[in-house]
Amino acid sequence: MKKIIFFGPIIFLMLATTLTKNSTKKLDKEIFQLKENIRILEDRYELTLLDYSILTSPKKLMDYQKFYFEDKFVQKKLENLNTIEILNEKLKIDKMVKIDE
Repeated sequence: MKKIIFFGPIIFLMLATTLTKNSTKKLDKEIFQLKENIRILEDRYELTLLDYSILTSPKKLMDYQKFYFEDKFVQKKLENLNTIEILNEKLKIDKMVKIDE
């Protein structure tokens, strides 16, 4: 009888410890997955914010062009653009047509 009274709480504590460890392992897995998902979403957010901040206005693009590329690029009118196609080893040049809305 004394053995049952002595071993009963020990077995109960072992079971409680096992259940606690299993539940903490599950929680750790969930926390890790959530952190990974948050990290991926933060990366997407940063890229989207970068795209937005760079491409918000044509004026900003022109400023970046002047700052980074100086005079390497020249602004052209749409009417002056042509398309070039290679058909059977011959060049076909067509003018771009402006479509008024």
